[in-house]
Amino acid sequence: MTQAVTQDCANTVEAIARKAGDLALSHFHELSSVPVESKGHLDLVTAADQEVEAFVTRALIEAFPDDGVFGEEGAARQGSSGRIWVIDPIDGTFNFVRGGDQWAISIGLYEGGRPVFGVLHVPVRGQTLVGGNGLASTLNGTELALRSGMKSRQAACGVGFHPVIPIDLRLDTLRFVLEDVKMSFRCCGSATLSLIEIAQGQVDGYLGTGESTWDLMAALPILETIGIRCTVDWAQTDLSDKLRFACGTQAFLDAVAPLVPFGTTLRLD
Repeated sequence: MTQAVTQDCANTVEAIARKAGDLALSHFHELSSVPVESKGHLDLVTAADQEVEAFVTRALIEAFPDDGVFGEEGAARQGSSGRIWVIDPIDGTFNFVRGGDQWAISIGLYEGGRPVFGVLHVPVRGQTLVGGNGLASTLNGTELALRSGMKSRQAACGVGFHPVIPIDLRLDTLRFVLEDVKMSFRCCGSATLSLIEIAQGQVDGYLGTGESTWDLMAALPILETIGIRCTVDWAQTDLSDKLRFACGTQAFLDAVAPLVPFGTTLRLD
């Protein structure tokens, strides 16, 4: 049984995310001197990712000493409360390195085997989304509108592929979107930004292939309070898993169910 997140808790995590954003921006404004390493082809990590994750980890442990922490860049702390803060220090590192604005700090709370609360902060755009269990979802303090339906003649979705995903699987996904459900699609290189587009009503949903749990841990609770659902079966998902999922309005999920029904897992064999 999970408990509702208090407003004080939400305010604390939002403040941490904003400070993390300031730290990331200090690197962003000096991109020519930011060390960049490769985790794989087109899969990058920077000193900014590492420093932001270290800062957020320290701040969360200080604020919530009984809670655990799990981060993309290796943060791992076992807590005693049953709650785990899941961190993506910079979602959209490739965009960050190229000087784009489509990157964000993501801090999500995992409790009772599922995401329950999240804060997303997009520093360059000045956007902060907060919401989850027991709290209304807001964008810069303004409550987000409920989302439902899908107009077939204006249908659009975001798509995202981890660099390791085979070309055939990518093409099959795009072919389904274009031919079978006849949607427009966009690919911004950040699952967080794509999920924010759903919250703002700019797209009807998102198809993610190869993303990690930290890519959507904060966004899902925010979206759930405004009527958006996801096909991830958290009862069968480990925090270290790579995912294949759909997220969107129920009408969107119905449309893409032949490709990504509830509980779909990523299989690359």
